[in-house]
Amino acid sequence: MPHLSSLRFLFSSSSPFLSPLKPPVSWSLLSKPRPFSLSTVFSSSYKRHRNFRHTPSRRNSTSLRESKSKEKGLSMDETESVAGFNKRRAEGRDKSDKPKTLQLKSRKLNPVNTICYVQILGTGMDTQDTSPSVLLFFDKQRFIFNAGEGLQRFCTEHKIKLSKIDHIFLSRVCSETAGGLPGLLLTLAGMGDEGMSVNIWGPSDLKYLVDAMRFFIPNAAMVHTRSFGPAPDSDGASIPDHGKFTDPIVLIDDEVVKLSAILLRPSCLKGSQLMKEEPDVLNPLEVCAEERRDHFPGPLLLHSPKRNVGPAVKPGDFSVIYVCELPEIKGKFDPAKAVALGLKAGPKYRELQLGKSVMSDRQNIMVHPSDVMGPSSPGPIVLLVDCPTESHSQELLSIQSLSCYYTDSLGNPPESAKTVNCVIHLSPASVISIPNYQKWMKRFGTAQHIMAGHEMKNVEIPILKSSARIAARLNYLCPQFFPAPGFWSLQQLNYSAPDSIASSEGSNLCESISAENLLKFHLRPYAQLGLDRAGIPSLRAPSEILDELLSEIPEIVDAAQQVSKFWHGPRETKQEITAIQDNEVMIEEPWLNVNTLPCCLENITREDMEIVLLGTGSSQPSKYRNVSSIYINLFSKGSLLLDCGEGTLGQLKRRYGVEGADNAVRGLRCIWISHIHADHHTGVARILALRRDLLKGVPHEPLIVIGPRQLKRFLDAYQRLEDLDMQFLDCRHTTEASLDAFEGDLESNNHYSPPGSPVSFENKNINKKNAVGQMTQNVDTTLFAKGSRMQSYWKRSGSPVDNSVVIPILKNLKKVLSEAGLEALISVPVVHCPQAFGVVLKAAERINVVAKVIPGWKIVYSGDTRPCPELIEASRGATVLIHEATFEDGMVEEAIARNHSTTKEAVEVGSSAGAYRIILTHFSQRYPKIPVFDESHMHKTCIAFDMMSINIADLPVLPKVLPYLKLLFRNEMIVDESEDVAVSAT
Repeated sequence: MPHLSSLRFLFSSSSPFLSPLKPPVSWSLLSKPRPFSLSTVFSSSYKRHRNFRHTPSRRNSTSLRESKSKEKGLSMDETESVAGFNKRRAEGRDKSDKPKTLQLKSRKLNPVNTICYVQILGTGMDTQDTSPSVLLFFDKQRFIFNAGEGLQRFCTEHKIKLSKIDHIFLSRVCSETAGGLPGLLLTLAGMGDEGMSVNIWGPSDLKYLVDAMRFFIPNAAMVHTRSFGPAPDSDGASIPDHGKFTDPIVLIDDEVVKLSAILLRPSCLKGSQLMKEEPDVLNPLEVCAEERRDHFPGPLLLHSPKRNVGPAVKPGDFSVIYVCELPEIKGKFDPAKAVALGLKAGPKYRELQLGKSVMSDRQNIMVHPSDVMGPSSPGPIVLLVDCPTESHSQELLSIQSLSCYYTDSLGNPPESAKTVNCVIHLSPASVISIPNYQKWMKRFGTAQHIMAGHEMKNVEIPILKSSARIAARLNYLCPQFFPAPGFWSLQQLNYSAPDSIASSEGSNLCESISAENLLKFHLRPYAQLGLDRAGIPSLRAPSEILDELLSEIPEIVDAAQQVSKFWHGPRETKQEITAIQDNEVMIEEPWLNVNTLPCCLENITREDMEIVLLGTGSSQPSKYRNVSSIYINLFSKGSLLLDCGEGTLGQLKRRYGVEGADNAVRGLRCIWISHIHADHHTGVARILALRRDLLKGVPHEPLIVIGPRQLKRFLDAYQRLEDLDMQFLDCRHTTEASLDAFEGDLESNNHYSPPGSPVSFENKNINKKNAVGQMTQNVDTTLFAKGSRMQSYWKRSGSPVDNSVVIPILKNLKKVLSEAGLEALISVPVVHCPQAFGVVLKAAERINVVAKVIPGWKIVYSGDTRPCPELIEASRGATVLIHEATFEDGMVEEAIARNHSTTKEAVEVGSSAGAYRIILTHFSQRYPKIPVFDESHMHKTCIAFDMMSINIADLPVLPKVLPYLKLLFRNEMIVDESEDVAVSAT
C-alpha cells in the first residue's frame, strides 16, 4: 500500500503579503520568521471590518482616531500625517494582535443517523471558467472536491456554510481546480475568535501551490496539507514502481466514510526509463505532531538507494480518481428473535449488535448476530473521476485497482464486487466522448453517471442570481453603460443535449445525465438513495425581473426614457423636468451642462477605448460585487487588465460570453497589479493559463505582467506547477522617475550597463521638468513633501536592478504600448501598504482630418490608497480618474486606520487634480448594491457597478446617469453584506 505524505506547511512571517482583508506585514521582518497563525492578523481585522456600522451623522474623526491610537499604544504621529493615514500600516508594521494557531475542527460522528449526499457546486460557474466543485455532505462533516475561482462567491449566494468544511480535495493541482483556494483559506482564517483551518489534499505537486501561496498569505499561516503519490521535480522525476501508485491510497477511514485516491497519469509517460535517486514517501504515522508543525519545504521524504525506475513525471501530470465508500449499516435488532433463542435482555443484546456471537441463556446454543439482526443496508459508493486528456483515458482502462467495482459483460457484479451507485465525471466532453472512455463507463453496470465537466447546459442559468438580477435592472435603465450579460443561449451555441443520453442501436454512448448546479445524489438514508433535483435553480427570464422592477418602481419607465434621451433625444430636453416619486421632481442640475469637453475627446470614436469594471467590491467576492478588476478595451489594438482579483475570467465571460472572453484574453497586451493583497491579484494565474492554452501553436510573445516585487515571487513559484507564459516587470521600474533614469538605455542598445551589472535606483538623480513646470524629486523620494514622516519604499536599501533583465522587458513594454496606441504606462507610489501603486495610462496623440494634433486621453487608477499628493499630481488633467471609495464620508477614522479613502475624499482628489470624470469603485461589503454618497459633490462623478462598460465617447453623459441610479435603488437598505458571508460561514 503506498504511503501518504502528511504535513502542515507553516507559512513563515517572511512573507510580506496580505490577505484580502489586508493585515500588513513588515518588510523588516524578512530575517525574523515568527511562527504564528494566519488568523493572528486576519480574524481580528476581519471582525473590525465587518462590525463597522453606518452612522447617519458624521463622527468626530480626530477624537476617535486618538482613542483608537491609545488603545493600540500608538502615538498620533504614527497614525496620521498631513493627509491623514496609518503610517504603521503603510510601512507594514500594523500588527497588534496576539498570535493564534488555527485549529482543525473535531467532529463527533454518528454513522447510524448520518445524512449524506453529494452535490454539484457551480458546474462551469456560469461560463466554463473553472472546474466544477463537488460537495460530499454529512450531518457532521463536509468535504469539497476542487476549489476553483468563484467557489466562495457561489457558497455565499447559496448559503453553503464554509465553516463546516473539514477537507478540500484537489483532483489536479492547477489554476482551474485551485484558483479559489487562497481566498477561501483567508476567509476561513478570519472567522470566529481563533480562525478556522481545513485539511487540503492533493497529489504531491500540491507542494508547489503551497510554496507559491506563502508569498501572499500573511504571517505564518498554518495550512494543513496532505500530499500523496510520487514526488515530482520541475525537471522531471521518476516513478520507482508505477503499480505501487495506482493502488488506492487511503486518505480517510472513519465511522462514516472511507475515502481513497487512485492516481492517474498520461500514458505517454510510459516511454523513458531513468536511473535516479527517488525518495519514498514517509508514512505520516511515523511523524510526530510536533514535527509536522515545523517548517517543511515539501512532502516528508526518505531517501533510498539508486535503482531502476519508471517514466518521468512533471508537476501537473497527475490527476486523481477519488473513491468514497460508506460503511454498510447493520440491520435492526429484533428482541423477539433474541427471546425466542433463549436470551435475556441485557449486555448480550449489545454484544450481538456489535457483531459478536453470544451463548444463549436458556438453550445450549450459540446465538449469532445474523440470527437476531435484520438485513444490512449496503454502503453506497461514489467515484469522482478527473480524466483531463485522451492520454489519461488510455491509462484509465489499465488501472487494475478499479476492477473490484466493475460488473461482468451482462452488467451483473461478480460475487466479490462492490456496487458503485454514482460516478461523477469531472472530465471534459472531448474526453468523455472517446469510445474507450465510454467503454470504461459501461463497466460500472447500473451506476448513475453525472457529467459535471463544463456542461454547456448551465450557461443559460446564472448561478449568481443576485448579481444577475441587479445586472438586468441596470440594463433596463441604461443599456449603454450596462449592456446585457454575455450569456450564450444553447441555440446560439448550436448545442443541444437531452437530459439523458441513452445508448441505443445507433449510439454507443453510456447512459448519463448532465450535471446541474446544486443537483444532489442522496446516499443516506438508504431509502432516499438516488437523484434529487429539488434544489436546482430554475431559469428566471429577464422579463420576470423587469416585471418585478416595474411593479416595484413604476417611475423607472420614464426614467429609462430620460436616460435614453442623453444619447438619442434632442438637446433641448436637457433641462426637462421628470416626475419621480411622492410629488418630488428630479431636475438636471446646472453643473451637468457646464463641463467643457476636453480636447482629447474631440472627434473621438466608439472604437477608441472602453472601460469595463469587472469587479468593484473590496476584500472578498460577494453576492453583488466581485473583487477588483478593470478591463481597458482598446478594441482592435488589444486590451489591458488593471488588477485581476479572483473570478476575473468568469466576469469577462459574463460580460462578453464564452467566445468573446476568449478573444479578450487572446488580445491582452499587459496585466498591471496595484499591490499584493489577494483581492487584487489571485485571478492572474487563471488568465495567464487560459491565454497560454488559447495561443498554443500560434506565434506570440509572453504577456507582460507588471506588479509589486512580491507578486513576482508568487508567480515564479507557481510556474513550477504550470507554465504561465509571461514576463514580469516590477512596478518600481515603471514609475516616472525610473523610466526617466532608463530613458537613454531604452533609446539605444549601447548605453546601458553590461549584463549582470546592478544599478541601484538610489544613486540616480533625475531633475527633469514635469508637466506643471516644477522640478521632479529625485528617485530617492518620499510620498509627501520633503521631510515628511512617511517615507517611500524608495528609502529601503538593497534594491539593485539587473539592467540586462529589466531593460529588454521595458523595451518590449514600450513596443507593446505603442502597438496598442498608448504613449505611456506609469506606476505611482500610493499610501496603503508597502509597495502599493496607482497607475497612469496615456494614449498617443491623434491627427484629425485637417491635420490638427489632438492630445491623447489619460486614465488614472488609484489602486487602494489614502488621498496622497503623488496621486493628485499624477492625476493632473486626467480624462478619467478611477478612485477607490471603500468607506462613506462618516467613516473617516476607519478609512485612516485601513489606509483607504472615503467617497468625499476620492472626489476631492479628482477635483484637486482637475480630472474630467471620476469613477468611484472598491466599495466595502457594507454597501452591497449602492454606496452612501453626498450628491452635492458628485457633479463629475459616477458610482461603479460590476460589468459597467463606459465608452470614452459617452464620458460627457456619465454623471447625468447617477440620479437615476439612485432612483433604481431607492428601496434598498444599507446592508453589511459581510453578514451574508458570516451566515454562509456558520
